[in-house]
Amino acid sequence: MPANHDEAPVLEALARYHEADELAFTPPGHKQARGADPRARAVLGDAVYFGDVLASGGLDDRLTRGRVLERAEELMADAVHAEHTFFSTCGSSLSVKAAMLTVTGPGRSLLIGRDAHKSVVAGLILSGVRPLWVEPEWDTERHLAHPPSAAAYEKGFAEHPDADGALVTSPTPYGTAADLRAIADVCHRRGTPLIVDEAWGAHLPFHDALPTWAMDAGADICVTSIHKMGSGLEQGSVFHLQGDHVDPAELASRADLLGTTSPSVLLYAGIDAWRRQMVRHGHALLGHALELAERTRAEIERIPGIHVNDARDFCGPGLADDFDPLPVVMDIGALGTTGYRAADRIREHHRIDLHLFDHRRISAQLTHADDDRTTARLLTALRDLADHADDLRDAPRVDVPSPASLRLEQAVLPRDAYFGRHTDVPVAEAEGRVAGEMITPYPPGIPAVLPGERLTGPVLRYLTTGVAAGMNLPDAADSGLTTVRVMAED
Repeated sequence: MPANHDEAPVLEALARYHEADELAFTPPGHKQARGADPRARAVLGDAVYFGDVLASGGLDDRLTRGRVLERAEELMADAVHAEHTFFSTCGSSLSVKAAMLTVTGPGRSLLIGRDAHKSVVAGLILSGVRPLWVEPEWDTERHLAHPPSAAAYEKGFAEHPDADGALVTSPTPYGTAADLRAIADVCHRRGTPLIVDEAWGAHLPFHDALPTWAMDAGADICVTSIHKMGSGLEQGSVFHLQGDHVDPAELASRADLLGTTSPSVLLYAGIDAWRRQMVRHGHALLGHALELAERTRAEIERIPGIHVNDARDFCGPGLADDFDPLPVVMDIGALGTTGYRAADRIREHHRIDLHLFDHRRISAQLTHADDDRTTARLLTALRDLADHADDLRDAPRVDVPSPASLRLEQAVLPRDAYFGRHTDVPVAEAEGRVAGEMITPYPPGIPAVLPGERLTGPVLRYLTTGVAAGMNLPDAADSGLTTVRVMAED
């Protein structure tokens, strides 16, 4: 029987809950807003509290006999051509850990692109898995990493035939995508699974002008964030499964091990509603977004000193395989300032928050929610930025090393280094020491230093000059990087 995508099981169950005037003597303690602080209700609105009920023993009965969540997950799987789908209210940061811990385990190894998000590194720390790093495709001219090639994973398996599988991040926060079909083929010829961290790709299944969706490309597990490029609420994530390489019961068990026992029905409802919206209207909504992105990109390209990166910049031999145009990545190097300064000025003068920024770029993430009004405001801010570039040109320079100099030796397993004895040393004395912490420029959240990596002068200079220029290092013990947390020496 065909799936009925007009249904939204979570939303419909919430409506029935309110129509039945159910009374709960259970958490949450605000009891349908009645006990909430009136000042909070004035800001948040009562709808937030009305949607905040228990998933079982509230939205569904105590034995979940209504199969509310199960039916919503089945509809999502059908919508994106997966065999199994699991909802997560702890973001893709949890979902990717669950995927990793299903495919591999303590003392074993996994091939991972070194451009992985910090949540992947957190999974390594929790699991004790040995990372076998796969080099990204480095654009040395633009100082930017694209997803690793299939040949790089082939080489990784040839050198480490005992690896349990592979993990690739695609698309990246900069919108570049890997050749997932070829990477999946590399894995499957060895009987191992492919995990795709597709947190930035929730929209990909719903328009054929976008890069290939991981499930259609043959990946085994795919993790995606509904809140990034979709219409879900923050922390709403799903992970999909297909094929015979991964046991769905094992994946569900790992997710249960890591996840909360108090999931937010609000997040479930956001995921459920987004699936219905995309199945019924997604192609048209995304088609409009792509047309809007094309027009906006053309207008930005006319602004002196700002270049919009496109497929000609990011795709080709030794670069990315494909490209999503909705993250509008702008190179502002010709303005003589940094992305950090540009982002600060645009927020201060125009109340616009940008998607990401680095030593020479800013990015504005467009989605199906944008329109001519929002992009007109963005264009006004960018023109003003170019007009006032002279005010921003004294920005400190970031000393970005070559790709070869960015790579650090993994001297100790991430887990052993993270949980080992630590000491804080002045940054001037940190070269040659083994890091005991993650140091991650954010956004986009790709660690420059991992626990267990041996620190080098070029990477330390990159980070210290970055901090001086405005780089944010939220996970470092000393975010100002006057000291670095390293493993204590005997």
